[in-house]
Amino acid sequence: MARRFAPNLRRRPAQATPLPVETKAASAWNGSWSSLPGVTSVYGTEGRADGWDLERVVTEGYEQGIWVFKSVETIANHQARLPFVIGRGEKPGELSETLPDHPLYRLLNGQANPMETGRVLRKRLSAQVLLSKRGAFIEVTRSRLGTPTRLDLLPPDRVRPVPDPDGDYISHFELTTRTGRLRELGPERVWWVRDPHPTDPFSGVTPLEAAGISVDLDHLARLYNVTFLKRDGRPGGIVSVDMKGATERQLDRVEARFAPGVDHAGQIAVIGTGPGGAQFIDTSAKPRDMAYRDLNQTSKEEILAAFGVSEAMFGNSAGRTYANAEQDEYNFWCITEVPHLDLISSGFLPGIDVEEGWKPFIDTSSVEVLELPRRERLRVLREEWSAGLISADEYREAAGRDPIGNAQTRALWFSPQKAPVPARPEDAAVLGLGGGPGEGPPLPGGGQPPGEGQPVGGPAAAAVEAARSTGAPLAGGQAADAVAAARTQEADTGATAAAAVASARAVQQDSAPGPAADAVSSARAAYELPQPGAAAAAVAGARQEVKALPHSAREEGGWQVFEPDAERLEAAVAGAVDLTLARHAEVVAARLRSPKIRKGTRFWQPGDFTSDTRAGGAPIDMHRVVASDRWAQEIVETLTPLVHDAVAEVSSAAVRALAGPAAPAAVRAAAVGRHTVLLDALAIAEVAVRRFLQAFADELDGIQGRAETVDALVAAARELSAARSRRAAAAVAQAVVSTALNGAAEVSAAAAGPGVLRTWVTRRDDKVRPEHQAVDGTVLPVLTAYDVGGFPMRYPGDPIAPPSLTHNCRCRLLYSSASPEGD
Repeated sequence: MARRFAPNLRRRPAQATPLPVETKAASAWNGSWSSLPGVTSVYGTEGRADGWDLERVVTEGYEQGIWVFKSVETIANHQARLPFVIGRGEKPGELSETLPDHPLYRLLNGQANPMETGRVLRKRLSAQVLLSKRGAFIEVTRSRLGTPTRLDLLPPDRVRPVPDPDGDYISHFELTTRTGRLRELGPERVWWVRDPHPTDPFSGVTPLEAAGISVDLDHLARLYNVTFLKRDGRPGGIVSVDMKGATERQLDRVEARFAPGVDHAGQIAVIGTGPGGAQFIDTSAKPRDMAYRDLNQTSKEEILAAFGVSEAMFGNSAGRTYANAEQDEYNFWCITEVPHLDLISSGFLPGIDVEEGWKPFIDTSSVEVLELPRRERLRVLREEWSAGLISADEYREAAGRDPIGNAQTRALWFSPQKAPVPARPEDAAVLGLGGGPGEGPPLPGGGQPPGEGQPVGGPAAAAVEAARSTGAPLAGGQAADAVAAARTQEADTGATAAAAVASARAVQQDSAPGPAADAVSSARAAYELPQPGAAAAAVAGARQEVKALPHSAREEGGWQVFEPDAERLEAAVAGAVDLTLARHAEVVAARLRSPKIRKGTRFWQPGDFTSDTRAGGAPIDMHRVVASDRWAQEIVETLTPLVHDAVAEVSSAAVRALAGPAAPAAVRAAAVGRHTVLLDALAIAEVAVRRFLQAFADELDGIQGRAETVDALVAAARELSAARSRRAAAAVAQAVVSTALNGAAEVSAAAAGPGVLRTWVTRRDDKVRPEHQAVDGTVLPVLTAYDVGGFPMRYPGDPIAPPSLTHNCRCRLLYSSASPEGD
């Protein structure tokens, strides 16, 4: 016998004893957090989601229930087929800026993990949120820089959030693996997505809980009907006759008439009855059949209502007009799908820099039915414009287009004569209308504005009006003479249409560039890359073997980063970057020769493929060829061990020089700070290389328009890389080394003790920036920021300062464990 599908889909005891009355008990955990002075909110979990049998829900509700299956599939498929975007704005389609190179963009629209794509993961995520009362759990795998590199959905029935007894929201998540092993995952490793419960933050909400009874009834009604068809032999009708005194054999023959099974359904059976009696009974329609149909329809409506899905979304538009079907689809998107999309996209907020204004969205700009309100609004605006209630510029602004901004588009045009009403006094002349006394500029040619009853339109119009007022019909010659006289008078006064337009345009001259343009120009000039100099010479020496970074030397009167240390590390970093970029140039050349890259472009060669010799006019996607993100990450991975060893070496030298006997403890205290410095230096390298490669791709875009052949394009790419890569490698090395060594010295000096002081020391030559000259010799306690050109800088090359204060900086900090005399 099939087990019963419980109304609330929870596990029940197997015995037939009555269920105990539900009781509410306070949780053993009483973690609390204080939001305002004197106000405390206590969170406690009652385990609402613990008894939810997800396996049974999937088996009996999702896999065997047609309405649950179609509802979940419809909601999840619509979510998964839309692209995931990260942008600034309030809703998709109106974003001011998007971020297509974010790691989450690539994971959720590309390959989320080796087993599934981002769209498959998002479909399963939607299904789990709809079916699981506990919600869905996403495990995030990050790189050494903290960048998400992989997303995996964990089984919801084997993950348990553990509250923090010290008052935080979540201590960790417990995952039971398939082998029974228990794993603990930190809260930063798991993103928890769920439709929130109104009172219990550790539980979610699923439509199946509200529709549980209806799902149960639908499942049992179908099961009963199938069982009845298999076992019941009820005929379609019965004819009864008198069989008084019938033998046992005759009775057996009568019973055999009621053979069970669908093969005998609807047949007529003849049996015997009392003396001389005969009766016919119709069994083809019974109240049970009618009750089954009503029950099936009611259960379907309740299940679909719980999920918020109409049958029209399944492709069943029977009994609906086109407008009604379209309205059903609009209701589904607005009431059900869009809130679900917002819920799913909000689950990825922990992986996005919200402080910078970025937000995750599921892009619905391609959903046509969501355009209905906008199309209706534009239709109303067009009617108002036709009636002269709004101007063309007002309509364009409401439609999201830039206004034209001339007199005709600002004016109101009233039907049916389309008479213009100027929006500004100066527009009257352009529209051929005069203003009242004192309104607007003087009319062209020195004419005066017309008074009451005076013809409008200038001297020419006045002459024509005078000719018409004679009342006598004009002969051909007279009419020609009158028109010629009017034109002559118009020319004499200068009141021509061209002059009027010129006068109107003169009133609206655009303002010249002011302080904003000067500020932009100054900012651009401040960010120019340095010309090849000492960095290029250092790169040349990087191609020889680079040994381990030696200990920094203790200078007289203090300690500072030993300059040969910095030069060796800078040469090593520049050499590594330069060699990687040289290899990148060969990869770019190979990809440019690839038929797959050139297919559909003018660089396609007929001999590339035997089955497809089509060419085209599309340009090669140089950003795809250059692959800046992948190569920036590769350079970071190449530099990581090199920079890590240098940071550790300088940190140890600084601690030994400044901490004295307490050096071992100071080394342990500086470990966390060194890790942060390492991440800062590698992040600078990644950003700098990515910008260089993106600029490299942009230059290749311009070159391919001038290249005649593939060979010419490849040669130009190699030449461009050779001309740019060494300079870029030197700039990257200088920024990375300055941040790594100076930052390591700072955090290590801070770990050595609070009494450490440091002095800003420049090279004191004509290359030193004025901002750095101003702080030369300034003594401050460790971790106290210097005011350099109005920006706080912790040390030379500080990544929080603008590039204009850090590029090619050669300054150092001189550390001392005691304050020098005379300060």
